[in-house]
Amino acid sequence: MAGWIGFAGILMVLLGGLSVFEGLIALLEDNYYVVTPSGYLLFDITAWGWIMLIWGLILALVGLALLGGASWARWVAILLVSINVFSQLGFLGNTNDTVWLLITLTLNIIVLYALIVRWHESQRELQTR
Repeated sequence: MAGWIGFAGILMVLLGGLSVFEGLIALLEDNYYVVTPSGYLLFDITAWGWIMLIWGLILALVGLALLGGASWARWVAILLVSINVFSQLGFLGNTNDTVWLLITLTLNIIVLYALIVRWHESQRELQTR
């Protein structure tokens, strides 16, 4: 697998794993995520936990498809990572999760960079092999 495509695939699997852990924490530890006066959830914590768990699995599967060389996975990954940026903004109101937000947003942006800006370099590398 070409460098940037493989890198994006590995980061997608990592992002999916992080989302799975967010979902598991919401499901197993009821008081971990507390709604603050500056923010609110559209779902209860259990529903949000299931959504994040399923979302994380989808992200990881698309990341594995990227690693496997599936051509459809590039555009699906770009769409899902773009949506994932907004799902991670749910942590914006809580000052305790600022570092978490910065890490996940940075990883999302790196994946987008690898899939959009560096795609042609990776494609040339794949064709010369």
